[in-house]
Amino acid sequence: MSEKPELILMSDCIYTAAGSAPFSGYVAVENGIITATAEGTVPPEMIGKETRVLELGSRTVTPGFIDVHCFFTGYVVRFLGADLSGCGNVEEVISILNDCAKQLPGHYPLLGHGLRFAIPAEVLDKAYEKRPTVLFVEGCESCAMNTAAVEAYHFDPEHCWPEAYVAIFPYILGDKEFIRPQFIEYMKMMNSHGVTSVKEMGFDDFYGFDEVLSELEAEDALTLRVNFMSQPVARAIDFEYGERMRDRFQGAKVSFSGYNQMTDGSVSEYKAELKRPYNGTDSCCEEKIDWQKLEDWTLEADRRGFRFSLHAQGDGAVARTLDIYEKCGRDENGKVLLRQAITDLEFTDPIDLERMGRLGVIAEIYPQIQSIAQRDSKLAMIREKIGEERGAFYWNRRKMADSGVTISCGTDLPLLIDDIPQSVYHAVGGYFPEGGEPFNLKNMLTRRELVDAWTRGGAWNLGKEDSLGTLEAGKKADIAVLSGDLFTVPLEEIRDLKVCLTVCDGKIVYEGDQL
Repeated sequence: MSEKPELILMSDCIYTAAGSAPFSGYVAVENGIITATAEGTVPPEMIGKETRVLELGSRTVTPGFIDVHCFFTGYVVRFLGADLSGCGNVEEVISILNDCAKQLPGHYPLLGHGLRFAIPAEVLDKAYEKRPTVLFVEGCESCAMNTAAVEAYHFDPEHCWPEAYVAIFPYILGDKEFIRPQFIEYMKMMNSHGVTSVKEMGFDDFYGFDEVLSELEAEDALTLRVNFMSQPVARAIDFEYGERMRDRFQGAKVSFSGYNQMTDGSVSEYKAELKRPYNGTDSCCEEKIDWQKLEDWTLEADRRGFRFSLHAQGDGAVARTLDIYEKCGRDENGKVLLRQAITDLEFTDPIDLERMGRLGVIAEIYPQIQSIAQRDSKLAMIREKIGEERGAFYWNRRKMADSGVTISCGTDLPLLIDDIPQSVYHAVGGYFPEGGEPFNLKNMLTRRELVDAWTRGGAWNLGKEDSLGTLEAGKKADIAVLSGDLFTVPLEEIRDLKVCLTVCDGKIVYEGDQL
């Protein structure tokens, strides 16, 4: 072991997320571990001939960011199959697909991405009558399909989202020549945003992707810590799979984190389950939710030592989710033993957030979600669907913090791509993308609370608080550096900040121009 640190970061804005305010000082790293975090100047005797010292000025140094809810499998679809982004007409699309068809096994579907215009099903039927063909439009929010694909995979262009097109995942995740380099690029992308740990949602048994994770871990090629969950979609929950994954992944870079499942949908589509009916209706939810199945799965998982994350958006769904968690194993203080979580929490009842705090259930919020909304349309939706009185409890993160709820952050990637300064703009400032008057400002977090959620809260969510989440001696050196002072830059300008350095396990995995 070296007697001197390999890396020292000096900054006027070091934030450890361990309880203290940002300070001027340094962080020292040796053999992948933080060996010192202190105020003031670096002692000269600490610096060796091989020590790299970075003087960062007012740049912010924080623990590496942790995204607790993302879907690599949803993200990778935008790179799937033939690249059609340069095609200007149907003839060019067919020509490219014909070339692909010659190189693929006959039982493989024809897949493509980046389509920029609509192609009727009958056109693809004529070209490929029996071979399923799915072409994702740019952004992957829709697709063009032939009849053979609709019949084979049981979804259509109007229902084009990952849970719907799960039947094509074996062709995606089972193709190591495609999926392995794509995951490496994905890790680089996440590192460039300061992310060093993720909780990935993997449908069913991840369709063999665990083999890729195992290989990359064995090769020490992971620049991202991957904690993955199984989300039952095409089949019933598989506890034996979870037990195999828990036994298999015991290292510091890959672990099995339990199970995830949807409950309700969004308020905007009348699919969030509410305690009281939507305005002007007698309906509390247009979705039919099998709460008994969700309870059975959660309690059996709890019995087997697996935690659950349930995705709930309406106040009724949040309440019913907490009813389930109250039946899970709890300690002498009444808190759940296995760190159960609720994801999203779009619209909540303050009474249930207090109950959430008492139960020790973790919140997985989307602090950037306001970035994809527009003020006029969002406020109109709230007035129409639930009214301004109930709308006062929309995105109520303040009550979570005040109720002692551990808050962690996710993106539902690819819905959103991690951008911590942007999350501050929205979840602290309360601004819509266009600025103007903040929305529900009384419900927002402070800057420190939000950074804590991205770091310490994420580590607690993953059960890694002993090794990750704060800049303290003895913890793993997962570190992010931002291009300015995240705590003093005016909120109106905060989105200009970028990640300029990311360290994972003591290794620099991203170094940007702003450094």
